[in-house]
Amino acid sequence: MLKQNKTDYSAIALFSGGLDSLLAVKWMQKAGYKVYPVYFLTPYMPIERALESARDNGLDLIIRDITEEHLKMMQDPETSFGKNLNPCIDCHALMFRMAGDMLSELDADFLISGEVVGQRPMSQRRDTLNRVAKLSGYRDLIIRPLSQKLLRKNTPIREGWVDLSDMLDFHGRGRSRQLQLAEELGITRFPSPAGGCLLTDRNYTLRIKDLISHQQMDEKNLELLKYGRHFRLDESTKLIIGRDERENDCLERLSDGLIRLKAKNQNGPLGLLTDDPADPIILNLALSIFWFYHPKAPQSGIINIRQGGKSKEHEGQKASPELSKQYRISYD
Repeated sequence: MLKQNKTDYSAIALFSGGLDSLLAVKWMQKAGYKVYPVYFLTPYMPIERALESARDNGLDLIIRDITEEHLKMMQDPETSFGKNLNPCIDCHALMFRMAGDMLSELDADFLISGEVVGQRPMSQRRDTLNRVAKLSGYRDLIIRPLSQKLLRKNTPIREGWVDLSDMLDFHGRGRSRQLQLAEELGITRFPSPAGGCLLTDRNYTLRIKDLISHQQMDEKNLELLKYGRHFRLDESTKLIIGRDERENDCLERLSDGLIRLKAKNQNGPLGLLTDDPADPIILNLALSIFWFYHPKAPQSGIINIRQGGKSKEHEGQKASPELSKQYRISYD
């Protein structure tokens, strides 16, 4: 069907749940466009705030898991990593590419995001926004409503799908204009800026580097990285120890196929071994570090070791703080 008016066109929005992406969606909706907000799920971005933000603001959120594609990109990003292990340019480009590939599926015409020129010193400069767009393969179909007046004219603007006078000229790191626009749009509930991509966390990325160096980058191991204290015992074996009840529950949920450690007569954390140590020295090392994290327990105690439907008991001798720190994957 021939489209006569700009409101006949629709957009797919990259939606993180943060204020900027929410503003971009709501602003375009106010202008009359149909907008499909999409959240691209990876192991490094907590989904909870996106779900909450969408629910609080009446958005029908589409969720797509791109873990497999993101893992491939992480092995060899075309641009580079940031300060830690965050390939922001390649990551954004990948998400735009995946969104672009959904255009025909949703019968949409162009892509939008909440990016603001100059808001982030590395990933939202003009040159990096252009780099992201070019890498995505959909450069001429990306609209950034909050800053589009400051950016090049592309197909949606040139062809009249989007009226440039409807676009905004936000720039810089200040948030006053965003907050003013939120009030104008009646947005009262949105997440705080805190809590983003785990790839910017130095301890998390240290654990990622450990997985890469031991060729253990897969979905299960990445999910485990989110919880507990991590210890590298040998080339194939890691020990993970929960830090609180919530983490114990999460590790329990992920314990299928792993070796589960639990103190027999003491309250304390859950431990997981990612492999069955062939060397008894490694097993004793794991048990001693695990027992160290029972501070109120005596110097030794009985630990239940469960693998699948089988379990056995083994005595653990409490490791020294120095030994525990030696094997821990952490800068702290």
